Amino acid sequence: MHFNHLAIRVKDIEESIGFYEKITELKIAERFSYETAEIAYLENEEGGTKIELIHFPDQPTFEGSGLTVCFLSEDLKAHHELVKESGLNPSDIRNPDPSNLYFFVYDPNGVSIQFKQKY
Repeated sequence: MHFNHLAIRVKDIEESIGFYEKITELKIAERFSYETAEIAYLENEEGGTKIELIHFPDQPTFEGSGLTVCFLSEDLKAHHELVKESGLNPSDIRNPDPSNLYFFVYDPNGVSIQFKQKY
């Protein structure tokens, strides 16, 4: 058994897709409507990382408390600059020990996104 994907109920699917495509480099693998919902699956090139964004116009969305999603970065400092240049407000890069370098930013729905240096 393995983890398949993370589903997030979003407020604005276009804004959420834009965030994940630009900031996490995930791309739309599938997008469709179902009843009143619009759904987009985003994944990386290898297909190992998948996020499902779901927009139900008349239903509650994620309220952003107690969830963190972590992505590994090949160049954390450059990624931190990209996030800042995109108008987002990332935390400072934290380095509590030699093998731990990371920062946080919130997605448009309040999900805490962590970027960690890949060693």
